Amino acid sequence: MSSHTHGFSIGIERYSDEIFLSLKAVGKLNHQDYKKITPMIDAALHCVNDPKVKVLFDASDFDGWELRAAWDDFTLGLKYNNRFEKVAIFGHKKWHEYGAKIAAWFISGEVEAFQTQEDAIEWLKNKPAPTYV
Repeated sequence: MSSHTHGFSIGIERYSDEIFLSLKAVGKLNHQDYKKITPMIDAALHCVNDPKVKVLFDASDFDGWELRAAWDDFTLGLKYNNRFEKVAIFGHKKWHEYGAKIAAWFISGEVEAFQTQEDAIEWLKNKPAPTYV
């Protein structure tokens, strides 16, 4: 008998007015996974009014979604789309790049895909250059 691990792990850190949200998805996610993770994300982002949330999404062990979970992910993204400043997705699958491009349509902040965690973190840490008028 084999077991298939799937689910989320989440880390939330607050630095001054910035929130750093790290997510790791493992296996193929289902609706029950979102029922567990959504209240945690809701609680973390409840009082965030400015788009100062930076997300590190580890998709290195992620195999996709069941249909209902894909809808859950889409509605969660729409709910908080204007609160994300940057979303970095890292993993080793070509479809992660396509997923980042699609996510960018629905999220007001920047979304990029990376091959390594180090590159993703470095991109998240870099602040945009100031604009001078």
